[in-house]
Amino acid sequence: MTPFEKSRSGAPPGFFAVEAAGLAWLGAVEALRVGQVVDVTADRLRLDRVVEVPPTASAAEQLGRGLARVHRAGAPHHGAPPDGWTGDGFIATLPLPHLDHAGPGWAEFYAGSRLSPYVGIAADHGGLDDDGVRTIERVMSRLVDGRLSAPDAEPARLHGDLWSGNILWSADGPVLIDPAAHGGHRETDLAMLDLFGLPHLDRVLAAYDETWQLDDGWRERVPLHQLHPLLVHAALFGGGYGAQAVAAARRYV
Repeated sequence: MTPFEKSRSGAPPGFFAVEAAGLAWLGAVEALRVGQVVDVTADRLRLDRVVEVPPTASAAEQLGRGLARVHRAGAPHHGAPPDGWTGDGFIATLPLPHLDHAGPGWAEFYAGSRLSPYVGIAADHGGLDDDGVRTIERVMSRLVDGRLSAPDAEPARLHGDLWSGNILWSADGPVLIDPAAHGGHRETDLAMLDLFGLPHLDRVLAAYDETWQLDDGWRERVPLHQLHPLLVHAALFGGGYGAQAVAAARRYV
């Protein structure tokens, strides 16, 4: 079967190599299938092609159980890159900061490395107005000073861009592709699943919770964890994504 190929002429250094490293890091847990790398160059990534089938409830449960095990495999610290990689990564076409050492904690990492880098870009591209910027900055301030956080913030091994389009459904179960893998809070991946919708999401979450129980109040923190991908989308596409980010942020100020 012909491999699936992603290419980008003039891609920045490491654009595809860090993705390949992320796939290997997630796949090393042997809890979920990941896209199998055929070869990677500076401007191309080739993967074994996956024959897709309609998602089923049992496959969704498999995803939930496997994702809990991947998360629980952990990471050296929040912001850690995948094994075998140094330097920053990418989410979509934007740089994604990685940290080469442990910082103060998840809340500070999230504010400084997952919200702050994208606020200015979103504003420059018309995705946030001045009031929206101030609202996001108030959330960042509450994260940094400890008034806003999340429990059980041991670094999890995250996919990092876990929307429905990055999960392929095969006859053998779900397959993860296109990660922005790093160490972070496990609720972030789950919030991303919820952001753009996923078939049988209730079964995914139930199976996850049975495998690794979620903390009280996690549903109330979903919009907090969705701030990062919403700001990324506002930075890339502007428009309504910035409004969604501000609406989410206002729940926490």
